[in-house]
Amino acid sequence: MKTILITGAAGGLGAATANYFAQKGWNVIATMISIDEAIVYKDIPNVKCYKLNVTSSESIEKAKTAILNDYKSIDVIINNAGVGYRSFVELSEDTKIDSIVDVNWLGVVKVCRAFIPHFREQNKGQFINISSIAGLVNLPLGSFYHSTKQAIESFSECMAYELMDFNISVCTVQFGNAPTNFQKNVTKCEPTSIASYNAMMKKITDILNKKTCKNQDLTASIVKKLYTISENPNKSFRKYTIGFDANLMKYLRRFLGYRAFNFVIRKKVLKK
Repeated sequence: MKTILITGAAGGLGAATANYFAQKGWNVIATMISIDEAIVYKDIPNVKCYKLNVTSSESIEKAKTAILNDYKSIDVIINNAGVGYRSFVELSEDTKIDSIVDVNWLGVVKVCRAFIPHFREQNKGQFINISSIAGLVNLPLGSFYHSTKQAIESFSECMAYELMDFNISVCTVQFGNAPTNFQKNVTKCEPTSIASYNAMMKKITDILNKKTCKNQDLTASIVKKLYTISENPNKSFRKYTIGFDANLMKYLRRFLGYRAFNFVIRKKVLKK
């Protein structure tokens, strides 16, 4: 049986992925901030849960020690833990900026850093870092979320070069708005006296909610693709884009160029 470690596995895409891999016969290491949330896996024998806070190096090391005591080998690590923050730069708050950077980017960095020695010693392993279409294109009110996802893209590509000699593969996965609780849990700045800001926030929120409702099959597609990637690691760094929305945005940005793409987005957001 192969073994996979998934961060942020208490719910949403992480839980869906954990369940799918368990059904396929993998050993699943499901990590989460609160071990109380492990109850969702109580009837699945090949899923074992561990407390792991990706923002804390101490928590990661403690979880790593416990995990490697229970499992001799890990084949794949999916860095899935993530949060959202939708705010205008002017109205942003230090604590919320720190939080999204700590979870979305530094959390991936710290988990990779902790488990690279294990992968290197066994001369195999795969990091699948969950990014987003936000890692490839820039959209309104995404200053912080997009920045962290683009950081993941750059970090992952750079790290892939370092690990080539050790049979460790690295890839990123981008997709649009999947019908999980992620959008509901996105932190947003408070309404303001600036009418333009309020109007844009409503516009963007409505667009994203509409897209999420349309993408009913996206979660299943993502999970199946993660399984395919895990079963067939690519030696070269790869970026996998999943879903119509994400692929459309990627190709629009590529073929239109940033000026024309920017014009299209402005017309879409600012039209009355």
